[in-house]
Amino acid sequence: MSANGTITPSSLSIKDLHWQIDWNKDACTLCGQCTAVCPVKALELGVFRKRRVDIPMGLSGKVENRFSLFYGIRQKTEPKHACIGCAMCSQVCPNDAILPRRNDEADKQRYHTDQGGQPLKRGGRRKSEGAGILDRIKFTRISMLTDPALDAGRHEFDIKTLLGRVLPPKEQIQRQMKGEWVPPVREIYPLVIGGMSFGALSPTMWEGLQMGVAYLNEELGMPVRICTGEGGCPPRLLRSEFLKYVILQVASGYFGWDEIIHAIPEMKVDPCAIEIKYGQGAKPGDGGLLMWHKVNKLIAAIRGVPTGVSLPSPPTHQTQYSIEESVAKMIQSMSMAWNFRVPVYPKISASSTSLAVLNNLTRNPYAAGLAIDGEDGGTGAAYNVSMNHMGHPIASSLRDCYKTLVEIGMENELPLSAGGGIGKNGNLAANAASLIMLGASMVQTGKYVMQAAAGCVGSEADRCNVCNLGICPKGITSQDPRLYRRLDPEHVAQRVVDMYVSFDTELKKIIAPLGRSTSLPIGMSDALGIDDRDAAERLDIKYMV
Repeated sequence: MSANGTITPSSLSIKDLHWQIDWNKDACTLCGQCTAVCPVKALELGVFRKRRVDIPMGLSGKVENRFSLFYGIRQKTEPKHACIGCAMCSQVCPNDAILPRRNDEADKQRYHTDQGGQPLKRGGRRKSEGAGILDRIKFTRISMLTDPALDAGRHEFDIKTLLGRVLPPKEQIQRQMKGEWVPPVREIYPLVIGGMSFGALSPTMWEGLQMGVAYLNEELGMPVRICTGEGGCPPRLLRSEFLKYVILQVASGYFGWDEIIHAIPEMKVDPCAIEIKYGQGAKPGDGGLLMWHKVNKLIAAIRGVPTGVSLPSPPTHQTQYSIEESVAKMIQSMSMAWNFRVPVYPKISASSTSLAVLNNLTRNPYAAGLAIDGEDGGTGAAYNVSMNHMGHPIASSLRDCYKTLVEIGMENELPLSAGGGIGKNGNLAANAASLIMLGASMVQTGKYVMQAAAGCVGSEADRCNVCNLGICPKGITSQDPRLYRRLDPEHVAQRVVDMYVSFDTELKKIIAPLGRSTSLPIGMSDALGIDDRDAAERLDIKYMV
Protein backbone atom coordinates (compact mmCIF):
# COMPACT_ATOMS: atom_id res chain seq x y z
CA MET A 1 0.00 0.00 0.00
CA SER A 2 1.34 3.42 -0.94
CA ALA A 3 1.62 6.50 1.28
CA ASN A 4 -1.78 7.81 0.17
CA GLY A 5 -3.50 4.56 1.06
CA THR A 6 -3.96 3.13 -2.44
CA ILE A 7 -3.05 -0.43 -3.21
CA THR A 8 -0.09 -0.80 -5.57
CA PRO A 9 0.76 -3.88 -7.65
CA SER A 10 3.32 -6.14 -6.09
CA SER A 11 6.72 -6.29 -7.73
CA LEU A 12 7.65 -9.18 -9.94
CA SER A 13 10.35 -11.63 -9.03
CA ILE A 14 13.60 -11.65 -10.96
CA LYS A 15 12.68 -14.87 -12.73
CA ASP A 16 9.53 -13.24 -14.16
CA LEU A 17 11.41 -10.47 -16.00
CA HIS A 18 12.22 -10.68 -19.71
CA TRP A 19 15.76 -9.49 -19.04
CA GLN A 20 17.89 -10.52 -16.08
CA ILE A 21 21.20 -9.00 -15.11
CA ASP A 22 24.13 -11.27 -14.38
CA TRP A 23 26.56 -9.62 -11.95
CA ASN A 24 29.98 -10.90 -10.98
CA LYS A 25 30.66 -9.89 -7.38
CA ASP A 26 34.34 -10.78 -7.51
CA ALA A 27 35.06 -8.68 -10.64
CA CYS A 28 32.95 -5.65 -9.66
CA THR A 29 34.75 -2.65 -8.14
CA LEU A 30 31.52 -0.77 -7.30
CA CYS A 31 32.41 2.16 -9.54
CA GLY A 32 28.71 2.88 -10.12
CA GLN A 33 28.99 3.49 -13.87
CA CYS A 34 26.37 0.85 -14.68
CA THR A 35 23.80 2.40 -12.37
CA ALA A 36 24.49 5.88 -13.76
CA VAL A 37 24.09 4.92 -17.42
CA CYS A 38 21.03 2.65 -17.16
CA PRO A 39 18.20 4.45 -19.05
CA VAL A 40 15.37 2.83 -17.05
CA LYS A 41 17.10 2.84 -13.64
CA ALA A 42 16.94 -0.94 -13.45
CA LEU A 43 20.06 -1.09 -11.27
CA GLU A 44 20.81 0.22 -7.81
CA LEU A 45 23.60 -0.10 -5.29
CA GLY A 46 22.47 -2.32 -2.47
CA VAL A 47 23.56 -3.75 0.87
CA PHE A 48 23.42 -7.52 1.05
CA ARG A 49 23.38 -9.74 4.14
CA LYS A 50 25.08 -13.09 3.76
CA ARG A 51 24.38 -15.92 6.16
CA ARG A 52 26.95 -18.56 7.09
CA VAL A 53 26.21 -21.60 9.29
CA ASP A 54 29.03 -22.80 11.56
CA ILE A 55 28.67 -26.49 12.44
CA PRO A 56 30.83 -27.70 15.32
CA MET A 57 33.03 -30.77 15.00
CA GLY A 58 32.01 -32.40 18.28
CA LEU A 59 28.67 -33.60 19.57
CA SER A 60 28.50 -31.04 22.36
CA GLY A 61 28.98 -28.00 20.17
CA LYS A 62 26.25 -25.56 19.20
CA VAL A 63 25.25 -24.66 15.62
CA GLU A 64 25.70 -20.94 15.11
CA ASN A 65 24.53 -18.54 12.39
CA ARG A 66 26.99 -15.86 11.40
CA PHE A 67 26.12 -12.93 9.18
CA SER A 68 28.27 -10.64 7.09
CA LEU A 69 27.43 -7.54 5.04
CA PHE A 70 28.70 -6.58 1.59
CA TYR A 71 27.84 -4.00 -1.03
CA GLY A 72 26.78 -4.87 -4.57
CA ILE A 73 24.45 -4.31 -7.52
CA ARG A 74 20.75 -5.09 -7.20
CA GLN A 75 18.25 -5.38 -10.06
CA LYS A 76 14.90 -3.71 -9.50
CA THR A 77 11.78 -5.75 -10.19
CA GLU A 78 9.13 -3.06 -10.60
CA PRO A 79 7.72 -3.19 -14.17
CA LYS A 80 8.48 0.48 -14.80
CA HIS A 81 12.14 -0.20 -13.98
CA ALA A 82 12.38 -3.58 -15.71
CA CYS A 83 15.64 -4.09 -17.60
CA ILE A 84 15.25 -3.54 -21.36
CA GLY A 85 18.40 -5.41 -22.38
CA CYS A 86 20.15 -2.43 -23.98
CA ALA A 87 23.49 -3.62 -22.51
CA MET A 88 24.71 -0.09 -21.82
CA CYS A 89 25.81 -1.31 -18.39
CA SER A 90 28.16 -3.85 -19.94
CA GLN A 91 29.52 -1.26 -22.39
CA VAL A 92 30.64 1.10 -19.64
CA CYS A 93 31.78 -1.52 -17.10
CA PRO A 94 35.60 -1.44 -16.90
CA ASN A 95 35.81 -5.01 -15.56
CA ASP A 96 33.23 -6.93 -17.61
CA ALA A 97 31.39 -7.64 -14.39
CA ILE A 98 27.83 -7.19 -15.63
CA LEU A 99 25.72 -8.35 -18.57
CA PRO A 100 21.95 -8.50 -19.28
CA ARG A 101 20.65 -11.94 -20.24
CA ARG A 102 17.37 -12.63 -22.02
CA ASN A 103 15.04 -14.90 -20.06
CA ASP A 104 12.95 -16.75 -22.61
CA GLU A 105 10.99 -18.51 -19.88
CA ALA A 106 9.59 -15.29 -18.41
CA ASP A 107 5.81 -15.29 -18.60
CA LYS A 108 4.58 -12.80 -16.03
CA GLN A 109 5.91 -9.40 -17.04
CA ARG A 110 3.32 -8.96 -19.79
CA TYR A 111 0.56 -9.00 -17.17
CA HIS A 112 2.07 -6.09 -15.26
CA THR A 113 2.86 -3.57 -17.99
CA ASP A 114 -0.43 -1.66 -17.73
CA GLN A 115 0.22 0.03 -14.40
CA GLY A 116 -1.91 3.10 -13.81
CA GLY A 117 -4.43 1.83 -16.34
CA GLN A 118 -2.19 2.78 -19.27
CA PRO A 119 -1.64 0.21 -22.03
CA LEU A 120 1.99 -0.33 -22.95
CA LYS A 121 3.48 1.87 -25.65
CA ARG A 122 6.90 1.39 -27.16
CA GLY A 123 9.14 2.27 -30.06
CA GLY A 124 10.76 -0.08 -32.55
CA ARG A 125 8.64 -2.50 -34.54
CA ARG A 126 6.78 -5.77 -34.11
CA LYS A 127 8.46 -8.80 -32.62
CA SER A 128 10.17 -10.99 -35.16
CA GLU A 129 9.21 -14.64 -35.36
CA GLY A 130 11.60 -16.26 -37.81
CA ALA A 131 12.26 -15.23 -41.38
CA GLY A 132 9.59 -13.19 -43.13
CA ILE A 133 8.32 -13.61 -46.67
CA LEU A 134 10.86 -11.15 -48.10
CA ASP A 135 13.75 -13.05 -46.55
CA ARG A 136 12.51 -16.34 -48.04
CA ILE A 137 12.27 -15.05 -51.61
CA LYS A 138 15.10 -16.20 -53.90
CA PHE A 139 16.29 -14.76 -57.19
CA THR A 140 15.99 -17.66 -59.60
CA ARG A 141 16.46 -16.20 -63.09
CA ILE A 142 20.19 -16.32 -63.79
CA SER A 143 21.52 -15.59 -67.27
CA MET A 144 23.70 -18.46 -68.45
CA LEU A 145 24.03 -18.70 -72.25
CA THR A 146 20.48 -17.30 -72.53
CA ASP A 147 21.04 -13.59 -71.95
CA PRO A 148 24.42 -11.95 -71.45
CA ALA A 149 25.13 -11.77 -67.73
CA LEU A 150 26.92 -8.63 -66.54
CA ASP A 151 29.94 -8.12 -64.35
CA ALA A 152 28.66 -6.44 -61.19
CA GLY A 153 32.12 -5.13 -60.32
CA ARG A 154 33.16 -3.61 -63.64
CA HIS A 155 30.01 -2.93 -65.63
CA GLU A 156 28.36 0.49 -65.42
CA PHE A 157 24.84 0.42 -64.03
CA ASP A 158 22.15 3.08 -64.02
CA ILE A 159 20.67 2.52 -60.54
CA LYS A 160 18.02 5.22 -60.63
CA THR A 161 14.25 5.43 -60.63
CA LEU A 162 11.60 8.05 -61.35
CA LEU A 163 9.44 9.78 -58.75
CA GLY A 164 6.44 11.48 -60.29
CA ARG A 165 3.73 10.85 -62.84
CA VAL A 166 5.36 9.60 -66.04
CA LEU A 167 3.21 10.35 -69.06
CA PRO A 168 3.31 8.17 -72.18
CA PRO A 169 5.95 9.60 -74.57
CA LYS A 170 3.42 10.61 -77.22
CA GLU A 171 1.21 12.47 -74.76
CA GLN A 172 4.18 14.20 -73.15
CA ILE A 173 5.49 15.44 -76.51
CA GLN A 174 2.06 16.73 -77.47
CA ARG A 175 1.72 18.65 -74.19
CA GLN A 176 5.18 20.16 -74.54
CA MET A 177 4.47 21.27 -78.10
CA LYS A 178 1.21 22.91 -76.98
CA GLY A 179 2.85 24.53 -73.94
CA GLU A 180 0.60 22.63 -71.56
CA TRP A 181 1.50 21.53 -68.04
CA VAL A 182 3.60 18.38 -67.76
CA PRO A 183 3.72 16.57 -64.39
CA PRO A 184 7.05 17.08 -62.60
CA VAL A 185 9.30 14.01 -62.40
CA ARG A 186 12.43 13.50 -60.28
CA GLU A 187 15.23 11.03 -61.00
CA ILE A 188 16.26 9.61 -57.64
CA TYR A 189 18.00 6.64 -56.05
CA PRO A 190 15.56 3.75 -55.41
CA LEU A 191 16.38 3.52 -51.67
CA VAL A 192 14.83 6.44 -49.77
CA ILE A 193 15.39 7.20 -46.08
CA GLY A 194 11.85 7.01 -44.74
CA GLY A 195 10.04 9.58 -42.62
CA MET A 196 11.64 10.10 -39.20
CA SER A 197 10.81 13.50 -37.81
CA PHE A 198 12.90 16.20 -36.20
CA GLY A 199 11.62 15.43 -32.73
CA ALA A 200 11.36 11.70 -33.03
CA LEU A 201 15.10 11.78 -33.79
CA SER A 202 17.62 13.79 -31.83
CA PRO A 203 19.24 16.90 -33.36
CA THR A 204 22.58 15.13 -33.78
CA MET A 205 21.00 12.12 -35.49
CA TRP A 206 18.97 14.29 -37.84
CA GLU A 207 21.98 16.44 -38.67
CA GLY A 208 24.08 13.35 -39.34
CA LEU A 209 21.49 11.94 -41.75
CA GLN A 210 21.25 15.22 -43.64
CA MET A 211 25.05 15.48 -43.88
CA GLY A 212 25.31 11.93 -45.17
CA VAL A 213 22.64 12.50 -47.83
CA ALA A 214 24.33 15.72 -48.94
CA TYR A 215 27.68 13.94 -49.32
CA LEU A 216 26.12 11.10 -51.32
CA ASN A 217 24.62 13.63 -53.74
CA GLU A 218 27.42 16.15 -53.98
CA GLU A 219 30.48 13.89 -53.89
CA LEU A 220 29.35 10.45 -55.06
CA GLY A 221 26.62 11.45 -57.50
CA MET A 222 24.01 9.20 -55.88
CA PRO A 223 20.63 11.04 -55.91
CA VAL A 224 19.58 9.81 -52.47
CA ARG A 225 16.53 11.42 -50.88
CA ILE A 226 15.38 11.66 -47.26
CA CYS A 227 11.85 12.21 -45.94
CA THR A 228 11.33 14.58 -43.03
CA GLY A 229 8.51 12.69 -41.35
CA GLU A 230 5.79 14.60 -39.53
CA GLY A 231 7.08 17.62 -37.66
CA GLY A 232 8.59 20.05 -40.11
CA CYS A 233 12.30 20.76 -40.19
CA PRO A 234 14.75 23.47 -39.08
CA PRO A 235 14.25 26.85 -40.79
CA ARG A 236 17.83 26.97 -42.09
CA LEU A 237 17.29 23.74 -44.07
CA LEU A 238 14.15 25.17 -45.68
CA ARG A 239 16.20 28.09 -46.96
CA SER A 240 19.27 26.12 -48.06
CA GLU A 241 20.37 24.52 -51.32
CA PHE A 242 20.07 21.08 -49.72
CA LEU A 243 16.27 21.22 -49.63
CA LYS A 244 16.24 19.61 -53.09
CA TYR A 245 17.38 16.36 -51.43
CA VAL A 246 14.43 16.40 -49.01
CA ILE A 247 10.90 15.01 -49.26
CA LEU A 248 8.66 17.12 -47.05
CA GLN A 249 5.95 15.15 -45.28
CA VAL A 250 2.62 16.61 -44.20
CA ALA A 251 0.51 14.48 -41.89
CA SER A 252 -2.81 14.85 -40.13
CA GLY A 253 -1.33 16.92 -37.27
CA TYR A 254 0.21 19.49 -39.65
CA PHE A 255 3.04 19.96 -37.17
CA GLY A 256 5.71 22.32 -38.49
CA TRP A 257 3.80 23.31 -41.59
CA ASP A 258 3.31 26.92 -40.59
CA GLU A 259 7.10 27.26 -40.74
CA ILE A 260 7.25 25.51 -44.13
CA ILE A 261 4.48 27.61 -45.71
CA HIS A 262 6.05 30.86 -44.46
CA ALA A 263 9.42 29.80 -45.90
CA ILE A 264 8.14 29.12 -49.44
CA PRO A 265 8.85 32.66 -50.77
CA GLU A 266 12.42 32.41 -49.41
CA MET A 267 13.22 28.91 -50.66
CA LYS A 268 16.23 28.83 -52.96
CA VAL A 269 15.20 25.49 -54.45
CA ASP A 270 12.09 23.35 -54.49
CA PRO A 271 11.91 20.24 -52.30
CA CYS A 272 12.21 16.90 -54.06
CA ALA A 273 8.58 16.01 -53.37
CA ILE A 274 5.69 16.33 -50.94
CA GLU A 275 4.50 13.20 -49.14
CA ILE A 276 1.02 13.35 -47.60
CA LYS A 277 0.85 10.78 -44.82
CA TYR A 278 -2.54 9.18 -44.27
CA GLY A 279 -1.24 6.14 -42.43
CA GLN A 280 1.81 4.14 -41.43
CA GLY A 281 2.38 0.43 -41.22
CA ALA A 282 3.29 0.21 -37.53
CA LYS A 283 -0.08 1.57 -36.41
CA PRO A 284 -2.56 1.57 -39.30
CA GLY A 285 -5.67 3.64 -38.83
CA ASP A 286 -3.97 5.81 -36.23
CA GLY A 287 -2.06 9.08 -36.31
CA GLY A 288 1.49 9.79 -35.23
CA LEU A 289 2.53 10.36 -31.63
CA LEU A 290 5.38 12.33 -30.11
CA MET A 291 5.25 11.90 -26.35
CA TRP A 292 5.75 14.82 -24.00
CA HIS A 293 9.15 13.55 -22.86
CA LYS A 294 10.60 14.69 -26.19
CA VAL A 295 8.80 18.03 -26.71
CA ASN A 296 11.42 20.53 -25.56
CA LYS A 297 11.62 24.22 -26.46
CA LEU A 298 13.27 23.63 -29.83
CA ILE A 299 10.78 20.99 -30.95
CA ALA A 300 7.86 23.05 -29.63
CA ALA A 301 9.05 26.13 -31.52
CA ILE A 302 9.36 24.30 -34.84
CA ARG A 303 6.00 22.58 -34.42
CA GLY A 304 4.20 25.63 -33.04
CA VAL A 305 3.00 23.99 -29.82
CA PRO A 306 3.59 24.41 -26.06
CA THR A 307 6.49 22.60 -24.47
CA GLY A 308 6.06 19.42 -22.46
CA VAL A 309 2.80 18.21 -24.01
CA SER A 310 2.20 14.99 -25.93
CA LEU A 311 1.52 15.52 -29.64
CA PRO A 312 -0.87 12.90 -31.03
CA SER A 313 -2.02 13.33 -34.62
CA PRO A 314 -5.64 12.65 -35.60
CA PRO A 315 -6.27 9.35 -37.38
CA THR A 316 -7.34 11.24 -40.51
CA HIS A 317 -6.93 14.68 -42.04
CA GLN A 318 -9.84 16.45 -40.42
CA THR A 319 -11.09 18.24 -43.55
CA GLN A 320 -11.30 15.13 -45.76
CA TYR A 321 -13.79 12.33 -45.53
CA SER A 322 -13.39 10.53 -48.85
CA ILE A 323 -10.67 9.59 -51.30
CA GLU A 324 -11.90 12.09 -53.87
CA GLU A 325 -11.96 14.92 -51.33
CA SER A 326 -8.48 14.05 -50.11
CA VAL A 327 -7.05 14.15 -53.60
CA ALA A 328 -8.79 17.38 -54.48
CA LYS A 329 -7.96 19.23 -51.28
CA MET A 330 -4.52 17.94 -50.43
CA ILE A 331 -2.70 16.79 -53.53
CA GLN A 332 -3.90 19.64 -55.71
CA SER A 333 -3.48 22.31 -53.02
CA MET A 334 0.06 21.13 -52.26
CA SER A 335 0.82 21.19 -55.97
CA MET A 336 -0.51 24.73 -56.23
CA ALA A 337 1.69 25.87 -53.31
CA TRP A 338 4.78 25.21 -55.45
CA ASN A 339 3.12 26.23 -58.72
CA PHE A 340 2.80 22.57 -59.82
CA ARG A 341 6.59 22.13 -59.96
CA VAL A 342 6.85 19.51 -57.19
CA PRO A 343 5.55 15.90 -57.25
CA VAL A 344 2.92 15.21 -54.57
CA TYR A 345 1.90 11.73 -53.52
CA PRO A 346 0.08 10.08 -50.57
CA LYS A 347 1.44 7.52 -48.13
CA ILE A 348 -0.96 4.93 -46.73
CA SER A 349 -0.86 1.85 -44.55
CA ALA A 350 -0.96 -1.44 -46.39
CA SER A 351 -4.48 -2.80 -46.00
CA SER A 352 -7.36 -4.34 -47.88
CA THR A 353 -8.39 -0.80 -48.94
CA SER A 354 -5.09 -0.01 -50.69
CA LEU A 355 -6.56 -0.87 -54.08
CA ALA A 356 -9.44 1.56 -53.59
CA VAL A 357 -6.97 4.37 -52.98
CA LEU A 358 -4.87 3.37 -55.98
CA ASN A 359 -7.84 3.21 -58.33
CA ASN A 360 -8.77 6.76 -57.42
CA LEU A 361 -5.21 8.03 -57.88
CA THR A 362 -5.03 6.61 -61.38
CA ARG A 363 -7.85 8.96 -62.39
CA ASN A 364 -6.25 12.08 -60.93
CA PRO A 365 -3.51 13.66 -63.07
CA TYR A 366 -1.91 15.46 -60.11
CA ALA A 367 -1.13 12.32 -58.08
CA ALA A 368 2.58 11.57 -58.50
CA GLY A 369 2.48 8.01 -57.13
CA LEU A 370 1.53 5.99 -54.08
CA ALA A 371 3.62 4.99 -51.05
CA ILE A 372 2.52 1.87 -49.15
CA ASP A 373 3.81 1.03 -45.68
CA GLY A 374 3.57 -2.59 -44.51
CA GLU A 375 2.92 -4.05 -41.09
CA ASP A 376 6.61 -4.42 -40.16
CA GLY A 377 7.26 -0.69 -40.32
CA GLY A 378 9.01 0.97 -37.40
CA THR A 379 7.65 3.64 -35.12
CA GLY A 380 8.79 6.09 -32.48
CA ALA A 381 5.72 5.37 -30.33
CA ALA A 382 2.80 3.00 -30.76
CA TYR A 383 0.54 0.87 -28.61
CA ASN A 384 1.67 -2.73 -28.41
CA VAL A 385 -1.76 -3.93 -29.52
CA SER A 386 -1.46 -1.91 -32.76
CA MET A 387 2.12 -2.86 -33.49
CA ASN A 388 1.74 -6.58 -32.88
CA HIS A 389 -1.82 -7.31 -34.01
CA MET A 390 -2.74 -4.90 -36.81
CA GLY A 391 -1.59 -4.35 -40.35
CA HIS A 392 -1.05 -6.01 -43.70
CA PRO A 393 2.15 -7.52 -45.18
CA ILE A 394 3.83 -5.23 -47.68
CA ALA A 395 4.61 -7.91 -50.28
CA SER A 396 1.02 -8.94 -51.02
CA SER A 397 -0.38 -5.39 -50.83
CA LEU A 398 2.27 -4.10 -53.23
CA ARG A 399 1.74 -7.01 -55.57
CA ASP A 400 -2.02 -6.41 -55.74
CA CYS A 401 -1.48 -2.74 -56.56
CA TYR A 402 1.12 -3.40 -59.24
CA LYS A 403 -0.96 -6.09 -60.97
CA THR A 404 -3.89 -3.66 -61.00
CA LEU A 405 -1.72 -1.06 -62.73
CA VAL A 406 -0.65 -3.69 -65.28
CA GLU A 407 -4.27 -4.57 -66.02
CA ILE A 408 -5.13 -0.95 -66.82
CA GLY A 409 -1.85 -0.29 -68.63
CA MET A 410 -0.44 2.27 -66.16
CA GLU A 411 2.43 0.30 -64.61
CA ASN A 412 4.95 2.70 -66.18
CA GLU A 413 2.97 5.84 -65.34
CA LEU A 414 2.20 5.76 -61.60
CA PRO A 415 5.21 4.71 -59.46
CA LEU A 416 4.72 2.68 -56.30
CA SER A 417 6.88 3.08 -53.19
CA ALA A 418 7.09 0.25 -50.66
CA GLY A 419 8.21 0.24 -47.04
CA GLY A 420 7.77 -1.59 -43.79
CA GLY A 421 10.38 -4.01 -42.51
CA ILE A 422 12.92 -3.55 -45.31
CA GLY A 423 16.16 -4.99 -43.98
CA LYS A 424 14.46 -6.14 -40.78
CA ASN A 425 16.82 -9.09 -40.48
CA GLY A 426 19.79 -7.33 -42.07
CA ASN A 427 19.03 -8.29 -45.70
CA LEU A 428 18.49 -4.76 -46.97
CA ALA A 429 19.53 -5.16 -50.61
CA ALA A 430 17.81 -8.55 -51.02
CA ASN A 431 14.55 -7.25 -49.51
CA ALA A 432 14.66 -4.11 -51.65
CA ALA A 433 15.35 -6.08 -54.84
CA SER A 434 12.47 -8.44 -54.04
CA LEU A 435 10.03 -5.55 -53.67
CA ILE A 436 11.31 -3.89 -56.84
CA MET A 437 10.72 -7.09 -58.79
CA LEU A 438 7.27 -7.36 -57.23
CA GLY A 439 6.43 -3.92 -58.63
CA ALA A 440 7.93 -1.15 -56.48
CA SER A 441 9.73 1.70 -58.21
CA MET A 442 11.43 2.61 -54.94
CA VAL A 443 11.62 1.42 -51.34
CA GLN A 444 11.79 3.29 -48.04
CA THR A 445 13.64 2.26 -44.90
CA GLY A 446 14.06 3.94 -41.53
CA LYS A 447 14.80 1.56 -38.68
CA TYR A 448 17.61 -0.10 -40.64
CA VAL A 449 19.28 3.30 -41.00
CA MET A 450 19.14 3.83 -37.24
CA GLN A 451 20.68 0.43 -36.62
CA ALA A 452 23.37 0.66 -39.30
CA ALA A 453 24.28 4.34 -39.08
CA ALA A 454 23.94 5.10 -35.37
CA GLY A 455 24.29 1.76 -33.60
CA CYS A 456 20.69 1.51 -32.38
CA VAL A 457 20.60 -1.36 -29.87
CA GLY A 458 16.88 -2.03 -30.27
CA SER A 459 15.72 -5.22 -31.89
CA GLU A 460 12.60 -7.05 -32.97
CA ALA A 461 13.08 -9.41 -30.00
CA ASP A 462 11.80 -6.63 -27.69
CA ARG A 463 15.24 -5.37 -26.72
CA CYS A 464 15.45 -1.71 -25.68
CA ASN A 465 12.67 -0.13 -27.83
CA VAL A 466 12.22 2.90 -25.55
CA CYS A 467 12.29 5.35 -28.46
CA ASN A 468 9.05 6.89 -27.20
CA LEU A 469 10.35 7.84 -23.73
CA GLY A 470 13.23 10.07 -24.77
CA ILE A 471 15.76 8.01 -22.80
CA CYS A 472 17.50 6.37 -25.77
CA PRO A 473 20.82 5.12 -24.37
CA LYS A 474 22.57 5.88 -27.68
CA GLY A 475 21.09 9.37 -28.00
CA ILE A 476 19.38 8.56 -31.31
CA THR A 477 15.80 9.30 -30.30
CA SER A 478 16.32 11.56 -27.29
CA GLN A 479 16.00 15.32 -26.90
CA ASP A 480 18.07 15.29 -23.72
CA PRO A 481 21.47 16.92 -24.48
CA ARG A 482 23.15 14.67 -21.92
CA LEU A 483 22.14 11.72 -24.10
CA TYR A 484 22.28 12.97 -27.69
CA ARG A 485 25.79 14.35 -27.16
CA ARG A 486 26.88 10.72 -27.09
CA LEU A 487 26.18 10.67 -30.83
CA ASP A 488 28.66 12.21 -33.26
CA PRO A 489 26.80 13.54 -36.34
CA GLU A 490 29.91 13.18 -38.50
CA HIS A 491 30.14 9.52 -37.55
CA VAL A 492 26.47 9.08 -38.44
CA ALA A 493 27.07 10.76 -41.82
CA GLN A 494 30.03 8.49 -42.55
CA ARG A 495 28.04 5.38 -41.70
CA VAL A 496 25.11 6.53 -43.90
CA VAL A 497 27.52 6.86 -46.81
CA ASP A 498 29.04 3.44 -46.07
CA MET A 499 25.58 1.90 -45.87
CA TYR A 500 24.53 3.25 -49.27
CA VAL A 501 27.77 2.27 -51.00
CA SER A 502 27.43 -1.25 -49.60
CA PHE A 503 23.76 -1.41 -50.61
CA ASP A 504 24.64 -0.25 -54.12
CA THR A 505 27.24 -3.02 -54.49
CA GLU A 506 24.86 -5.72 -53.27
CA LEU A 507 22.00 -4.51 -55.45
CA LYS A 508 24.25 -4.69 -58.52
CA LYS A 509 25.24 -8.23 -57.52
CA ILE A 510 21.54 -9.18 -57.62
CA ILE A 511 20.52 -7.49 -60.86
CA ALA A 512 23.71 -8.19 -62.85
CA PRO A 513 22.86 -11.87 -63.50
CA LEU A 514 19.51 -10.70 -64.89
CA GLY A 515 21.30 -8.92 -67.69
CA ARG A 516 19.84 -5.55 -66.69
CA SER A 517 21.99 -2.43 -66.51
CA THR A 518 20.13 0.53 -67.95
CA SER A 519 16.99 0.22 -65.83
CA LEU A 520 15.74 -1.35 -62.63
CA PRO A 521 13.95 -4.71 -62.98
CA ILE A 522 10.64 -3.24 -61.81
CA GLY A 523 7.91 -5.88 -61.91
CA MET A 524 10.27 -8.59 -63.18
CA SER A 525 8.55 -11.23 -61.07
CA ASP A 526 9.61 -14.14 -63.30
CA ALA A 527 13.02 -13.80 -61.63
CA LEU A 528 11.60 -14.64 -58.19
CA GLY A 529 10.84 -17.91 -56.44
CA ILE A 530 9.88 -19.11 -52.98
CA ASP A 531 9.62 -22.46 -51.19
CA ASP A 532 6.06 -21.82 -50.01
CA ARG A 533 3.29 -22.90 -52.41
CA ASP A 534 0.64 -20.60 -50.90
CA ALA A 535 2.97 -17.59 -50.91
CA ALA A 536 4.01 -18.33 -54.50
CA GLU A 537 0.39 -18.44 -55.60
CA ARG A 538 -0.49 -15.27 -53.67
CA LEU A 539 2.44 -13.28 -55.11
CA ASP A 540 2.25 -14.90 -58.56
CA ILE A 541 5.88 -16.02 -58.51
CA LYS A 542 7.55 -19.40 -58.98
CA TYR A 543 7.14 -22.16 -56.44
CA MET A 544 10.36 -24.08 -55.89
CA VAL A 545 11.53 -26.81 -53.56
